[in-house]
Amino acid sequence: MSTASPPAPILRTPITTRRLVIRPGTCRDAGATWAYRRLETVNEWLGGTPATFEEYRDLFTEPDRLADTVIVELDDRHGGGVIGDFMVRGADAWAQQDVAELARRSQVELGWVLDPAHEGRGYATEAVQALIRYCFDELAIRRIVATSFLDNERSWRLMERAGMRRELHAVGDALHRSGRWLDSVGYAILREESGQGAADNEQAPAE
Repeated sequence: MSTASPPAPILRTPITTRRLVIRPGTCRDAGATWAYRRLETVNEWLGGTPATFEEYRDLFTEPDRLADTVIVELDDRHGGGVIGDFMVRGADAWAQQDVAELARRSQVELGWVLDPAHEGRGYATEAVQALIRYCFDELAIRRIVATSFLDNERSWRLMERAGMRRELHAVGDALHRSGRWLDSVGYAILREESGQGAADNEQAPAE
């Protein structure tokens, strides 16, 4: 029987922004996130969502997944409540063998799911910008990446608003559950680029 401790959350302390509280995910967040993840309009672009809440709860509460999950809530002045869950996943960058140790945990992949009831108000932009700053300033990460289907324009437009640049357009590389082979795009930002578009925007554009 394994006695290994569960992985520590990648988000060490909550982040507060102009309208949001971004905090580590907990097992108690399964119900709130299931409420919007099970919607067809949301699940269309996800890797997949289990058919039942019980299956989803088991997946959501796996220690490795929970450690990479951050919850986005409105602060009390703006009504409170969970409005999204984001992935912040640390990874090793590719490196040649003799310098591999220097590349360990030097990169982060971001992902996001926002409740459609709260789209169009700039919340996702505000959260992504805050997480980019956290990764660079608190975790000393050197590079942040994100990917999406090209057809999921809302997602890659968000990457661009957060100051990320497109560096990959793969043609017909990803099979959608509709049976179509779709293009995918990849975006990234380096620490030295993070001043470009990563500041809070009082008039944040819609997601």
